[in-house]
Amino acid sequence: MPAHLVVKDLSIDFENTLGVTKAVDAISFTLEKGETLGIVGESGSGKSVTALAILNLLTTTAKVSGVIEMSRGEEAAQLEQKPILRGKEVAMIFQEPMTALNPVLRCGDQILEVIVQHRTISKEDAIKEVKELLQQVQLTDVDRMYKAYPHELSGGQKQRIVIAIALAAKPSILLADEPTTALDVTIQKEILTLLNQLKASYQLSIIFISHDLGVIKQMADRVAVMQQGKMVELGEIQQVFANPKHAYTKGLLACRPSQNMQLEKLPTLDTIDFTAINNKEVAKRKNYLAIQPILLKVENISKWYSAKKNFFGQVKSYVKAVNNVSFDVRKGETFGLVGESGCGKSTLGRTIIGLEKATQGNIWYNQTNLLQLSAKEWTTWRKRLQIIFQDPYSSLNPTQPIGYAIQEPMTIHGLWNNERTRKEKTVHLLELVGLEAAHFLRFPHEFSGGQRQRVCIARALALEPEFLICDECVSALDVSVQAQILNLLIDLRTQFDLTYIFISHDLSVVRFISDRIMVMKDGEVVEIGVAEDIYERPQSLYTKQLVEAIPA
Repeated sequence: MPAHLVVKDLSIDFENTLGVTKAVDAISFTLEKGETLGIVGESGSGKSVTALAILNLLTTTAKVSGVIEMSRGEEAAQLEQKPILRGKEVAMIFQEPMTALNPVLRCGDQILEVIVQHRTISKEDAIKEVKELLQQVQLTDVDRMYKAYPHELSGGQKQRIVIAIALAAKPSILLADEPTTALDVTIQKEILTLLNQLKASYQLSIIFISHDLGVIKQMADRVAVMQQGKMVELGEIQQVFANPKHAYTKGLLACRPSQNMQLEKLPTLDTIDFTAINNKEVAKRKNYLAIQPILLKVENISKWYSAKKNFFGQVKSYVKAVNNVSFDVRKGETFGLVGESGCGKSTLGRTIIGLEKATQGNIWYNQTNLLQLSAKEWTTWRKRLQIIFQDPYSSLNPTQPIGYAIQEPMTIHGLWNNERTRKEKTVHLLELVGLEAAHFLRFPHEFSGGQRQRVCIARALALEPEFLICDECVSALDVSVQAQILNLLIDLRTQFDLTYIFISHDLSVVRFISDRIMVMKDGEVVEIGVAEDIYERPQSLYTKQLVEAIPA
């Protein structure tokens, strides 16, 4: 039988004022009927651009050459003239569900729109099909989901709505572009299971795009590896994982935190080194931390938000984002904080650093209660406690060169004698986090995601703090860049005797970098323990579910 989709010698160039950028360079592959083809690679490798080219959704600045054909002989280049193909024959699940959905339309109406556009059907029958689709993507309370706006749903629910929209016209080919990247590991597992079930029900052929080889292994029959617009490897999933041919594929496989051994550093694309920490070193680290003083002590901290008020403005009910949480962190320790989105991790971190006001409890730093500090006193304390936020792009001023963004805290706090010295310190920080002095005058949009995160780390270090809160600071990064950032944080911890609270929803990442881990659910502590014990011998059912959801 002919392949369901054939891509031959596909090249995509983008023209701009600086010249021509080659995003995809003469790649070829086929998609068989009923097959899932995984496409994997780092950001900028050309994965998503390839998918957009199949649907003819690229901008007018893109120059596309090559052949894209479906089994019935229709070229995808004709999609603009034959819009019935887009959605009905080929549909796409986009990476970020919040931006893929229209924020001012109800979710049910957005699914309804696709059905009405592609089929001759009464509105009553179309609404009935929408509700059936909502059930098929495993959304409960269908009537509420139909009437809900995107902002009223969780990340997993929004992604299910996007999947329902993609399936509404009953396509035969589904392009899934990083559909689980921004989701918790447990929600990710549910979405992957759902896609496999829908594949069987709808007899779909799927192109599944991801930068995570663990996810690709769960989903794909074959895998294509892309690097800088080129396809460097293509083969059966078991063959590529067991015996990768290309050095880039070997590097991607190595970068993910190991589930079988505790490593000193994560392998990177440049250095594939599996140096395990022996039992003697583990015991030495534990003994060192055991004699260190407690630097941070959190006592019965709660942060509640008003959920409902009566006519007179009195609060009738609360959302308990953080509820009666207690723990301590020793000097030099990395304390991991893990749990699903909405469990209160980030709220707790922001409360500790004074960005949120606690409802009750105490937060002691050495002998000082941080909750009793005035705004003026907090200005001084900012030098000692810093935070690295999750999204490096939104936490940087897009109109400010990154050198001045790093230098600005020094100026505000009056550090060093003059601007010349501050600039020298800034250049030193840039080089410390793996950037260059020449980057001083560049703007945030001129950097990759990993480079922007390095800028944020340099800015957090500008005041020479002793305590850092890392709030999901590697969650949105490629596994290769994630490995570089985690290794950098370990080096900085040793070099500057830093203490970390490391927040993440990915237990394998938290396990790699943390000495102890606290698991949170619904604003409360589920369990606290040594990282290895939490990972290998979890005591609670919830922690076991988090461990089991990690892609192998």
